[in-house]
Amino acid sequence: MKKNYDIIVFDLDGTITASDLGITNSIKYALNYFGLEKDNESLKRHIGPALSATFREYVGDDEEKIQLAIKKYREYYVDQGGMLENEVYEGVEETLKEIKNRGKKIILASSKPMVFCEKILQHFKLDKYFDFIGGSNLDETRCKKVEVITYSLENIGEVPGANVLMVGDREYDILGAKELGIDSVGVLFGYGNKEELENAGATYIIEKMTDILEIV
Repeated sequence: MKKNYDIIVFDLDGTITASDLGITNSIKYALNYFGLEKDNESLKRHIGPALSATFREYVGDDEEKIQLAIKKYREYYVDQGGMLENEVYEGVEETLKEIKNRGKKIILASSKPMVFCEKILQHFKLDKYFDFIGGSNLDETRCKKVEVITYSLENIGEVPGANVLMVGDREYDILGAKELGIDSVGVLFGYGNKEELENAGATYIIEKMTDILEIV
């Protein structure tokens, strides 16, 4: 029996857009500043977690170095166009449009800074489908998935409940939803894999975005 989900919460990177080129190029740019060479493929695993966690792995626990690495990352991501080295996954717009046609609310809950989320969705003309676009702050506060899901729901006057469904590609999305007691969809076209999503406890797993229309 199909559940009645009124609010669909989407992650951004690896769910709405394939953003790996811009993100990995930005990480490479920052690491190069510290004399570290990495290839794009090996850096894809960093799509999802907060930047501070990523750079701590390479520059250690020195907070000044971590913040400098984040600054260098954003030099490329913002000033050199990394943000738009990005493309929308197949089936995303038609899925968002159909969900809205069914009278449901759509919100974004990303660990990416909210200002960047807004710019990306505006660039691809997808912002019109969202009732609220939520993300972290530039100082990386509100970057945990639980925090940003809760924040986005609060901004449309809602709280986590059985009527909410989280859609994402990594374990962070699924675990965040689980902690809040809401169902989740793991997508296989992003940067996670089936084992990761199953182990995290995804309620559903789909191969393409339009499959979500069978759930909602």
